[in-house]
Amino acid sequence: MPETVDFIPFVNWPTWLEGLIVMAVVYFAFVSVLAMFFIWWERKVSAHMQSRLGPMRTGLWHGWAQSPADGLKLLGKEDLLPDDADKPLFRLAAYLAFVPAFAALVVLPFSAKFVFVHEMHVSLVFIFGVLSLEIVGVMLAGWASNSKWALYGAIREACQVVSYEIPMGLSLLAPALTVGSLSLAVIGANQGAGLHEWLMFRNPFLFVAFFVFFIASLASCKRAPFDLPECESELVAGFLTEYSGMRWAMFFFAEYTVMYIIGALTAILFLGAWYDPFGIILGMEQAGQSWAAAVAGAGVMVVKGFTIVFVQMWLRWTLPRLRIDQVMYVCVKVFLPASCITLIGSAAWQWLAGGLFQQITQIVLTVLGTAGGLYFVALLARALVKPGQGILPTIITSWHAEPAPAPVAPAAAEEGQANG
Repeated sequence: MPETVDFIPFVNWPTWLEGLIVMAVVYFAFVSVLAMFFIWWERKVSAHMQSRLGPMRTGLWHGWAQSPADGLKLLGKEDLLPDDADKPLFRLAAYLAFVPAFAALVVLPFSAKFVFVHEMHVSLVFIFGVLSLEIVGVMLAGWASNSKWALYGAIREACQVVSYEIPMGLSLLAPALTVGSLSLAVIGANQGAGLHEWLMFRNPFLFVAFFVFFIASLASCKRAPFDLPECESELVAGFLTEYSGMRWAMFFFAEYTVMYIIGALTAILFLGAWYDPFGIILGMEQAGQSWAAAVAGAGVMVVKGFTIVFVQMWLRWTLPRLRIDQVMYVCVKVFLPASCITLIGSAAWQWLAGGLFQQITQIVLTVLGTAGGLYFVALLARALVKPGQGILPTIITSWHAEPAPAPVAPAAAEEGQANG
């Protein structure tokens, strides 16, 4: 008799069939809505940073229907295939880029109860390994297009992603080593007591590992300033040059899905997972309100993931694109040694530190992290109060902008030109 589970109540489905139904309906719908929302959101964020309005006409409120309209337009576009392309591989590449992002999302926990795959004790390794397969789709897209611009973009992607996976993977091991597990559910469950128990604030090496992981993840997602594979100023559109229609859209669906996965993974590994900073959700779990805590935790998890995605968008429209030699220098000369130090330092800290020294360190790091978060919020508030000033976080930026020069009267301007 086939094994049954009660994920879908009142129906005894075989386990494998139930899993396929959940993945096909729930996760595919989630990915579709997520990607469309992020595309609209990035348009609005970039417009605000450039003192524009962004999409406003399609839809009743701030152009919310622009992304669905673009999706319908892409469905109606012709699926072009270059004459000299390797047609089977050209078609396959888009699916190979999308499937890893979808598979990684399936094992990502949203809260203590909202975990689709409970038995996977190495979910961190699984997600990292599956996301690494996206490079196969990008390489196939560049090679099968039979275009030098597409091939250059694919080679850049391979060089960049494979290189940055090393410091990214080493920085992932530091929190796993601290908790003693490779299960994302277990790692998240160890951070519920409050802000000071978040792994980012456990020791200074994890504090550094957070920044190493986040910046390396930008390269893995092909986000600015590491968007060299698509570099429109040099490579037309990189590995996407020959694609059109829904195959072109699938690459972007994969990119925005991976952005959220990276944001959620950052939250689980460093920022308290699905727990709030005050320990309220943990108190609900201990009081027996497990489902209420699960729903609240899922909401907190989504907010944290969206916050990381917003920072990724912020950086894209703030920082200039790096050259390929600068990208590789940062990886080999900066992040690789830093990630090794964070891993070794975290291991040594677990062995040597403890007691009062550990508590003082957590308090200091928590204060620093809170101050940084408040500065982040202050920059956003400044951007809302004074939209024309932007939200570039630099030391020389002051709250009050410099006064604009007084306008010159037309007569005085003409007199000055005549004298000149």
